[in-house]
Amino acid sequence: MKRIWTALLAMALSIPAAPGQAPQKKRVAVLNFDYGTVRSVVAGIFGTDVDVGTGISDMLVEELVKGGAYSVIERKALDRLLAEQNFSNSDRADPASAARIGRLLGVDAIIVGSITQFGRDDRQVGLGGFGRSIGKYGLGGTSVRSAKAVVAVTARLVNVETGEILAVATGNGESKRSGTSLLGAGGSGGSAGGGAVDMRSTNFANTILGEATRHAVEQLATQLTANASRIETKARPVEGLVADVTGNTVVINVGTRAGVRPGMTLSVRRLSREIKDPATGRVIRRMEETLGTLTITEADEESAVGTYSGAVPPKVGDTVKN
Repeated sequence: MKRIWTALLAMALSIPAAPGQAPQKKRVAVLNFDYGTVRSVVAGIFGTDVDVGTGISDMLVEELVKGGAYSVIERKALDRLLAEQNFSNSDRADPASAARIGRLLGVDAIIVGSITQFGRDDRQVGLGGFGRSIGKYGLGGTSVRSAKAVVAVTARLVNVETGEILAVATGNGESKRSGTSLLGAGGSGGSAGGGAVDMRSTNFANTILGEATRHAVEQLATQLTANASRIETKARPVEGLVADVTGNTVVINVGTRAGVRPGMTLSVRRLSREIKDPATGRVIRRMEETLGTLTITEADEESAVGTYSGAVPPKVGDTVKN
């Protein structure tokens, strides 16, 4: 039943928009933001090295999904690909490498970003004790009466086919409150040590630093959403093989990494004969006959499932092309 609902949802999201309806969402991935510029400040605030780049990336994904212009790939798929391909942090920040990651994921564009400011407006560091423990009355153990949090982020929208930077967005957030510590006025419970802080939690959002971060990310998301129309979706050449046939349900050996998406229609073909060069014996052309069409209903990174329509039943080893 779950598989059926997944297929129906994928088909619904992939139906071309009729006149007067909203256009199909652009498919994007958001890489973890680089926070090297503010790393020492972050350690001073939290008392340990916290990956605020991942936190801001997760917050941006939520805002982009709410904006409605993008379909954002889930983090598990992104993390799995990065681990498989062994991309370094410096590679991920490079537009050309980011574009390659995007092609492997089968997205239309990829978003890379950096955190350029994260902390107090006076930029003072040496905030020992902040974030070391989270108490009942707040996240900060030390009160700085004049503290005002500021966060600045930048992002680039990258074309996955060319590596071209389509748009640059910036977000700047400030807290609306003062007279408390950076991590004061939070909720209850937990520890900020160990490099793990859920920046999407209410606990963090209620701090002045969380407030500033949210404002910066919201600005960023608004600008990126406004630039969604700059992404041109181009059909990528798709070629694969039939891996399984059950009735009119066909599984093929290529998926989103190869550009296959739910709603796509592929041609199912069978090799009829090979033509060889009489002088060398080398195959110079393969002649194929078209059997029917395959409409993709669901796809993951390495495979896809579709509904076949045609007079001649397909079999394992037949080719599929767009």
